[in-house]
Amino acid sequence: QVQLAESGGGLVQAGGSLRLSCAASGRTSSIYAMGWFRQAPGKEREFVAAITIIGGSTYYADSVKGRFTISRDNAKNTVYLQMSSLKSEDTAVYYCAAIRVPRQLGYADGYDYWGQGTQVTVSS
Repeated sequence: QVQLAESGGGLVQAGGSLRLSCAASGRTSSIYAMGWFRQAPGKEREFVAAITIIGGSTYYADSVKGRFTISRDNAKNTVYLQMSSLKSEDTAVYYCAAIRVPRQLGYADGYDYWGQGTQVTVSS
């Protein structure tokens, strides 16, 4: 089993920046990639970004390309999401997820483990 714990959410003004962290514990050697998803009120959970643990290949949703950066620190078993130029439409609960095998990283159904989520609110 893998446990994921997000941190770093909060309230920020439009145009500002915020960094989310996701610390993994447990059988972390079984993780192939980690991703960030978000869910706004009344909307479906959507893919934000993902990164492979070996190699560090990154993937982004079109809506965040150029504004968000995903990175990892394998020594700390932690993945980060640096968010810049935030917009009101980025307001959502952000979830960290981990996947054990090479599946399509943009689909929530493929992930094996999930964190509890952290709220990000962007005020305009």
